[in-house]
Amino acid sequence: MKPQPPDTDSLRLASYNIQKCVGLDLRRQPRRILQVLEGLGAEIVVLQEADKRLPPRPAALPHFVLHEAGWQIADLGGAGSLGWHGNAIIWRGSRISLTEIGQMTLPGLEPRGAVRAEFKTPLGPLRVMGLHLGLIGQYRRRQVQHLAELSAGLAEMPTIWAGDFNEWSRLPVLDQCAPKMRFLPPRPSFPSPRPMGPLDRIALSAGLIATQHGVYDERPAHIASDHLPIWADLASE
Repeated sequence: MKPQPPDTDSLRLASYNIQKCVGLDLRRQPRRILQVLEGLGAEIVVLQEADKRLPPRPAALPHFVLHEAGWQIADLGGAGSLGWHGNAIIWRGSRISLTEIGQMTLPGLEPRGAVRAEFKTPLGPLRVMGLHLGLIGQYRRRQVQHLAELSAGLAEMPTIWAGDFNEWSRLPVLDQCAPKMRFLPPRPSFPSPRPMGPLDRIALSAGLIATQHGVYDERPAHIASDHLPIWADLASE
C-alpha cells in the first residue's frame, strides 16, 4: 500500500526491519533501503537489524549515507553502531527535535533490548520506543510486560511502541500484556515477497490516534529486506 501524503496536522512514523541491508538477492545495498524510506515519506523511522551481527556491530546502514539523505540519528549506539541491539531511531525535517534518549534491556534467553527517544513534535512531546522481541512466545510476553512496567515509571507522555514483535498470531496475545497500549490492527509484513505474518506492529498510548496505517509494498521494498515496512499517520486524540 502506497500511503497518501500525510495531513499537515499529523505525523507519519514508520517501522522497518532492514535485515542488515541485505536483500533477498543476498546483496547488501544500504541505498536501496533509503529508496524505500524515501517512498514511505515518514518523519520518524524505527529500524531493526540496523547493525551487523558480529562485534563491534558496525552500522549496516552507514551514518554518512543517512546524513547525505537528510536523516538525523539518535545516538544510541557505540563503536560505529547505528543503534542498540540492532534497534535504531532516525528522523528528519524541521518540525521535530530530539530531547532525550535511553536504552532498555529486555528479559529472555536471547540478548534483546529496546530503545527510547523523546521528541518535540507538532503533536507536542512524543516518546518513541523501538524494539525487536524474541522468538519464543513466553519471553515475548514477558518482554512486553517489562516494557509496560518501565513505561509506567517514566514521565507521562504520549507514547508509541514500534518494531518487529515477532508475533504471528493476530489474536490480542501481546495486547493483554500491556493494557494501557492500543495495538493497531495487525497486517501482514513478512515475508516481503508474499506477506503472511503480521510480525511488525505499532501500539499507541492514550493521547494518540492513527488516522491511517498500513504496510508499504512499493518496489524495491519487495526485495530490499525480508520484511516490509509498516507506517502510521498519528494525530492527537
